[in-house]
Amino acid sequence: MAELWSLPAHALVAGYAAREFTPSEVLESVLGRCDAINPSINAVIARDDAAARRMARASDARWGAGKPLSDLDGVPVSIKDNLLMAGLPATWGNRGLRDNVPAHDELPVARLRAGGAVLFAKTNVPELTVQGYTDNLLHGPTGLPFAPELTPGGSSGGAVAAVAAGIGPLALCTDGGGSIRRPAAHAGLFGLKPGAGRIPRGAGFPAILGAFEVAGPIGRDARDVETMFRWLGSSVETATTAPRRILYARHFAGQPVDPKILRASDGAAEELRRLGHEVVARDTFDVLAGIDAIWPVISTAGVAWLCDSDARINETAGEAVQAMARAGRALSARDYAGALVAIEALRLDYQRAMAGFDLLMTPAIAAFSWPREKTHPEVIDGQPVGPRGHAVFTAFANALGLPAMTLPLAAPPGGLPCGVQLVGMQGADELLLQIARSWPEAR
Repeated sequence: MAELWSLPAHALVAGYAAREFTPSEVLESVLGRCDAINPSINAVIARDDAAARRMARASDARWGAGKPLSDLDGVPVSIKDNLLMAGLPATWGNRGLRDNVPAHDELPVARLRAGGAVLFAKTNVPELTVQGYTDNLLHGPTGLPFAPELTPGGSSGGAVAAVAAGIGPLALCTDGGGSIRRPAAHAGLFGLKPGAGRIPRGAGFPAILGAFEVAGPIGRDARDVETMFRWLGSSVETATTAPRRILYARHFAGQPVDPKILRASDGAAEELRRLGHEVVARDTFDVLAGIDAIWPVISTAGVAWLCDSDARINETAGEAVQAMARAGRALSARDYAGALVAIEALRLDYQRAMAGFDLLMTPAIAAFSWPREKTHPEVIDGQPVGPRGHAVFTAFANALGLPAMTLPLAAPPGGLPCGVQLVGMQGADELLLQIARSWPEAR
């Protein structure tokens, strides 16, 4: 029999129902896995084993009585460190919040607890979750389980490293500019950024990215990601997937992409065609280039506001955050309003460009994982790039409030995994999940 820590959530629930094993036994297997591998990857930064065991024993009793609370009852789930969970530190990767232990759960965390999920750990993030790699002065860098010297990206780097390592089958994360989708690609996982408003937020840290940032699930199995989304959000049933017309953009505005990632993405387009979808490929898609001027305004203004509002954060923040705060302070209200106006113009341009298509497909990442102590790859396909050069494909979906999902692509022998991103129109979260369910069989 496979190790319990290696099983997907739906297999755990089936085992509980058949009385093959209990939530307590699964939790001990996951905690043992964490003890064995976390020292090398630094994915989990806080645990409360006693509280987790109490949750697991309560789930044992519910399954024994045949009265589980949900399809997540007894499933170990980790929580990203920028989300509040009662009884465990919520540090946001900042030294000034080292001793910040909330007494309440943020809304999506409370929803998981209400469903009987075993909330057992917090996972590492870059400071204030505004970087595309995972390192901070409080907890240090995170590495991938199959390549501990390499970054899993960010900001959900700790979460994807944990799930990929078998430290829980699911993680609750956030995505403000690609923070679910890019790390999921680096780790070979499924990651869903829900559309705006689909998963309620509140009772957490200040929303410095506004409506850009949403909560969503990451998992090794698409069915598990769908189960978690449906429990957390206002989900509706939709018809089975009919053939869709998909626009496949290989580049955005000619920005560089690793050739191996492009080849893998081309293969994914062929897989979608074999599934019956029509895929129209374009080498470059220029309509979204404006996001490069929008996202920095929103993010740096938010960081400046937060640092000026909380002395604990301002006095202890690392240089990268301080630089963002300085840039944000140099902005005016007119700059911020201009960014909001530009978002609406981008929305209209995107709708026009997507006329006749149901979905947009892109590579999820422009570069493979890089050394975990570095902020970003400096060169992609022979071209120098800045800090967001690896992240060109994802932020527009946040700005427009669109659902988007990473489908993993298997690593070639001796290589690293990557993924493709599917972006739907408003309300198409379920369509993305339906396509994802077919993805393991397609590959």
